[in-house]
Amino acid sequence: MNFPDIRIIDAHIHQWDPFTTPREFSAIARAMRVLPLPESAAVRLGRRRDREFVGDPAAFLRPYLPADYRADAAGVPVDTVAHIEVQWAAEDPVAEADETGWVARLPFDREGPELGAIVASADPAEPRFAALLDAHLAASPLVCGIRTMVAHHPDSGVRSFTKVENALTTKEFLAGFGELAERGLSFDAWVYSPALPDVAALAERFPEVPIVLDHLGTPAGIFGRVGRHTGDNPAHRREVFLRWRDDLAALAAHPNVVAKVSGLAMPILGHPIPPRAIPTPVGTLLDRVAPMVHHAMDVFGTNRLLWGSNFPIDKPVTSIANSLRTIATALTDHGANPTDLRHVFHDTAHHTYRITTPV
Repeated sequence: MNFPDIRIIDAHIHQWDPFTTPREFSAIARAMRVLPLPESAAVRLGRRRDREFVGDPAAFLRPYLPADYRADAAGVPVDTVAHIEVQWAAEDPVAEADETGWVARLPFDREGPELGAIVASADPAEPRFAALLDAHLAASPLVCGIRTMVAHHPDSGVRSFTKVENALTTKEFLAGFGELAERGLSFDAWVYSPALPDVAALAERFPEVPIVLDHLGTPAGIFGRVGRHTGDNPAHRREVFLRWRDDLAALAAHPNVVAKVSGLAMPILGHPIPPRAIPTPVGTLLDRVAPMVHHAMDVFGTNRLLWGSNFPIDKPVTSIANSLRTIATALTDHGANPTDLRHVFHDTAHHTYRITTPV
């Protein structure tokens, strides 16, 4: 499928260098760099929940920088990207702003695509949250919002990113969240699907804050078993889908929420992992994700959907080209016209993330 008239915005990518910047996965990347062990050893040595989340650890064991993204996006007319924070490790919470400065200095604009927005790391529950927001804003004018690692799953075998259940509802989190409205910043909510009602409650309490639901709520196990028991049979996978469907519809009732059609090839959804460098065929991926995309289109409308590749997290399962083709085909099969596609692949991200590149 061609997009000759759309300046595509990839609204969800990650950049890192575990050797020169502090990441939560830097230690293992550095160890694998000096030890005479194959990458497969990282799989065997890692915990099962980590293995199931990443699918293939290769991307985490080396830098992923603009040149790597350009290679992965070859042939795809991506004009602009939005960088989303990724596991910057800092003892001083305010030092998380160093990631913003680092990303802003990356050589995106030399050969394209252009860096149009930065979603920075910050936790409203932290006492120095306001100071961190100001440090991010001082580090780059591209900062448009924040993301907090609040993804927690009730199945202990699924990789959680916080020990705090219902992190979006704690009094500390809610007390700090209003700082976003004062600075005109958005909030990217990445949660597992059981927490979608918490996102809806947050949206209702703070209608003045734009909220971006990442990865359509990441219903872990919807395509296959992960963790101890999630998605372990067709009936359970159907249950995951139905609860996700109803909770997503309830969330869409809040006009300050948009949904990111991204991360639908994350291994944690239960996808089989194909051989490296052989992406899942579009038809196969379409059979799995089309019901999710169709429902998201029904409840949000295309003017409240935006696309992101989630690279390199989705790379073990798909390619950027196949991701784009899959989502575009699912939308078109459900009645999307060229204007609808422009919303999903450009306009919603351009508005939500306050991107200043030409329309």
